[in-house]
Amino acid sequence: MTGTIKACVFDAYGTLFDVGAAARGAAAEPGAESWAPKWPQLAADWRKKQLEYTWLRAVGDAHIDFWQVTQDGLDWALEAAGLADPALRERLLALYWELDAYPEVPQMLTTLAEMGQRLAILSNGSPGMLEGAVSSAGLDGQFEALLSVQDVGVFKPHRSVYDLVGKKMGVAPHEVLFVSSNGWDACAGAAYGFVGTWVNREGAPLDRLYGRPAHVLDTLQGLPGLVKSL
Repeated sequence: MTGTIKACVFDAYGTLFDVGAAARGAAAEPGAESWAPKWPQLAADWRKKQLEYTWLRAVGDAHIDFWQVTQDGLDWALEAAGLADPALRERLLALYWELDAYPEVPQMLTTLAEMGQRLAILSNGSPGMLEGAVSSAGLDGQFEALLSVQDVGVFKPHRSVYDLVGKKMGVAPHEVLFVSSNGWDACAGAAYGFVGTWVNREGAPLDRLYGRPAHVLDTLQGLPGLVKSL
């Protein structure tokens, strides 16, 4: 291994796993023709509310399992779309356990491992959700650790979540390349002391927060090259 980076730690949902895949997949199934045009907005609202609810529960000291937050966000999104369909709800929730990894992810992880990098996930997701996502995406055995906020009882960006990396992996913050597609998460990780890397898949503006990621990529494909340069 070269350079100062000893571990690459990834956010899960939206970073490694495509959170739009559940709604997109359900919309492509037979019988979905009546609501299929609504799937992009449904997916966007679902993700927006899922994240908002984690932040609000964190500041309100009202932590619950991320799976419940995921269901609550979907219920809001379905109501907003005028889709009162219990069968559709159950199908979407089932598909959330089978999210696709982004196309570049498997090779990217393999390359990093061959470079000697230690790999881990740090996520709001519960342990069961993370295990299911990794397995369904064919990424079993790629990660040294699946770190969940469930261990500290509060969602990101609370500092105790980022503390899990050092406690579980024995690395200093400056030795960690922390990778997230959520701008706020990349900012918070950078403020914590990680080498923050934002995967800006949407070409969005940088969040105006209390930290700034050192690196910005449009996909994960270039991550091994970035690590080599550090």
